[in-house]
Amino acid sequence: MENGGLSSGNKPTIMVTNDDGIDAPGLRALVHVLVSTDLYVVRVCAPDSEQSAVSHHSTYRHPISVKQVEIQGATAFAVSGTPADCASLGVSEVLFPSVPDLVISGINQGNNCGYNIIYSGTVAGAREAFLDGVPSISVSYDWKPDKSHVNDFTLSAEACLPIINAILMDIKNRTYPRGCFLNIDFPVNVGNHKGYKLTKQGKTRSRLGWRQVTSAKLLATQSEDNHAPTISKEHLLFQKELTGTLMADNDDDTDKKSLKEGYITITPLGALTRGDANYNAYFKDWLPKWS
Repeated sequence: MENGGLSSGNKPTIMVTNDDGIDAPGLRALVHVLVSTDLYVVRVCAPDSEQSAVSHHSTYRHPISVKQVEIQGATAFAVSGTPADCASLGVSEVLFPSVPDLVISGINQGNNCGYNIIYSGTVAGAREAFLDGVPSISVSYDWKPDKSHVNDFTLSAEACLPIINAILMDIKNRTYPRGCFLNIDFPVNVGNHKGYKLTKQGKTRSRLGWRQVTSAKLLATQSEDNHAPTISKEHLLFQKELTGTLMADNDDDTDKKSLKEGYITITPLGALTRGDANYNAYFKDWLPKWS
């Protein structure tokens, strides 16, 4: 396996992916900031359409198509797959000539905190690279329609540079830990953030409900979404909608609470989510009774 630029003394290589799609403003802002520093070799391997909330879905049963696209200063490919597909392909040495030194997934439009990390395609892109042995981070901006602006993605990307450079320095010095990857969230008012804060994954979870929709509404959706189902008069149509927060954290060290307070949150994640240690004792006594 041929490593990126750090092992050869050249510029470090960063590969960018996401789940909002290769044309998303968050990805474009991140790539623009990375390229403008002239410090890195920048590659992009991202979905050709939006893949939000697909979690760690991977494509096995059919080939995926790849098309080179023009992004100034970067070598970029649009992929007909998921974020996990893109990360896996991008670090495989099949598409690019070497393994990147770092994979960045994002910048996502919307935060990825608490239990919502499970659903996130953005986090899955970083997790897949991590599973393949490549250091990675997932990056999200807490977008609020009534408060946010497209330039906030650029501010988030610029605020990410110190973290990126610190990681690359530790990778070069062979001191960077390989047992986790980082999930980073930027607050709404990223231009006046309170600083960087190490946090832990909380238990915040969005409450999602269902509502019945008409075929006319779904037909309008189909014109914008390649994944919308084919419909007929025999089908009943239901769509998910956000109805509130199912659970909230009061712990000052959790990601969502710290993000709402205005901090840039940095949360180490592992590949697996383990059950709470407090329950081990319960099931230790419980299992013999039933087995």
